[in-house]
Amino acid sequence: MQTKKYEGFLINNGDSKKISDELVVEAALQININNEAYTVVMRTPGDDFELIRGLLYAEDIYKHKENLNYEIIEKKENGFSIINVNIKSKFLGKGYLNKRTLLSVSSCGICGKQKLEDIAFSGKKLKTKHSFDINRLEFMFDEMRNLQNTFELSGGSHAAALFDKNYSVLTIKEDIGRHNAVDKSIGQLINTNDLNKVNCMLVSGRVSYEIISKAFIAKIQIVVAVSACSTLAVDFAKEFGISLIGFSRGKKATIYS
Repeated sequence: MQTKKYEGFLINNGDSKKISDELVVEAALQININNEAYTVVMRTPGDDFELIRGLLYAEDIYKHKENLNYEIIEKKENGFSIINVNIKSKFLGKGYLNKRTLLSVSSCGICGKQKLEDIAFSGKKLKTKHSFDINRLEFMFDEMRNLQNTFELSGGSHAAALFDKNYSVLTIKEDIGRHNAVDKSIGQLINTNDLNKVNCMLVSGRVSYEIISKAFIAKIQIVVAVSACSTLAVDFAKEFGISLIGFSRGKKATIYS
């Protein structure tokens, strides 16, 4: 259940009429690790296992190749769910030591960080693997838009699409949260061992720090946004060796890094 119908009134030039709209669902997912509550994420139900896998990967909690075993503890009709994953202590990464029990809202990818230092990342600058033709962007965004089924119904979801060096779609995921859509798409390709095929990530909204940090950890070198890029996103993209393109609409785009 990713959308739900709600009634409302449409006001148009002083006139009003009753309508029924499809709205994107926002519901809480509690993630337990080894039967202990770890975090609560506000997300759009669907692809929860991929979301968890991508989130644990991005937070440096679990980066091993073996797939996780998921246990659905509770699943309600309104989309609220509790899912547990069991991870042996020797496989828990450094991110688990900075354990956060928090509410992560759908628009925030860094909620719950305890210190400013927690947003810093270390690692070698990414090296260019493939060339990229910016003239293909209009076609790529058309491809992504055609696959945004939830957005087609609701107009309220974000999308993240991952493309290979041949400009073919590897996966696309939707969610009410920008960072959740990114985690879901990365999580799927981790599970299928296809993450190394990614050359470019397209996102339907703006790009801020958390999107660039997730791209860096997943070694995605090109990030393109429909909308704006924040100053921190540009700074980190330059530092990480990521090509960052914003305001990509039709035949126009702005290259920041």
